[in-house]
Amino acid sequence: MPEPNPTVSASIPAATRQASRLRKIRTKLWRDRFLYLLILPGFAFFLIYKYIPMLGLVIAFQDYSPFLGFAGSEWVGFKHFAKLFEDAEVIRVLWNTLYLSFLQIVFSFPAPIVLALLLNEVRNQLYKRVIQSIVYLPHFLSWVIVVGIFMIFLRTHGFINSLLHVVFGLDKPIDFLIDPRFFRPIIILQVIWKEIGWGTIIFLAALAGINADLYEAAIVDGAGRWRQMWHITLPGLRSTIVILLILRLGHVLDSGFEQIFLMLNSFNMDIGNVLDTYVYTKGIMQSDYSFATAVGMFKGIVGLILVIGANRLAKRFGEEGIY
Repeated sequence: MPEPNPTVSASIPAATRQASRLRKIRTKLWRDRFLYLLILPGFAFFLIYKYIPMLGLVIAFQDYSPFLGFAGSEWVGFKHFAKLFEDAEVIRVLWNTLYLSFLQIVFSFPAPIVLALLLNEVRNQLYKRVIQSIVYLPHFLSWVIVVGIFMIFLRTHGFINSLLHVVFGLDKPIDFLIDPRFFRPIIILQVIWKEIGWGTIIFLAALAGINADLYEAAIVDGAGRWRQMWHITLPGLRSTIVILLILRLGHVLDSGFEQIFLMLNSFNMDIGNVLDTYVYTKGIMQSDYSFATAVGMFKGIVGLILVIGANRLAKRFGEEGIY
């Protein structure tokens, strides 16, 4: 293919070249118009509910009053951000949030991986589909229903205490719902039960993409199931695990408002109150809109930093990352 002559290219007026580029862009847009129409609802969702509301972040730097509006409220700079690290209650709530997120990453995040590995070893397809359908169902239940089910089972005269009485002869029922020691384990169990099946979908799809010839070669070499899983299956899932872990770190300060709010009571408030519920109390119940916005902005910045840092670390170890 002959190379373009720079003399000829230079002789074409800049306006003509610009018009040619615009014509090509319009041609491509018209050619792919139906694809762009498919993108439009998702784009509109993010624009209306994610990007336009970001203009309201300005009240994090004001003592915002709904009666004065954005323009009339007093500008206070970083006053509300400084309060994040000066108020002892905020520090306690931040610790509760980080600790609960750490427990979810340690226990809830690997659960779908383990279930996907177990289902991958099932050879009876009918049995496999039935199990998949059963574990998928809780994802479609709201947190109100999930918490209600757990409360019915865990209440003083519920199924669990009755079972403990019959099997182990336990005379005094355990107060699962008001004893602070059980708050975090119950939260983790709820998350695992509700989301383990949905998370498994991604890992089963990744498992389906692993080359079957690798397993056949391993069998020829005498590798058993455990060695195949360790040397073939897990390395095949590594990139998917890394990407999902990076995305999970972006929500390290999000503990799930609905679930925590429904499980909170006066007995477990000290260890159960997290940033989301604290912001609800301060921002909605006490009308401290500026401080609530500052906390939300702080959460977003921390999540962004963690995602960027984890992505760079993943690339340093040879993984693709998310960008």
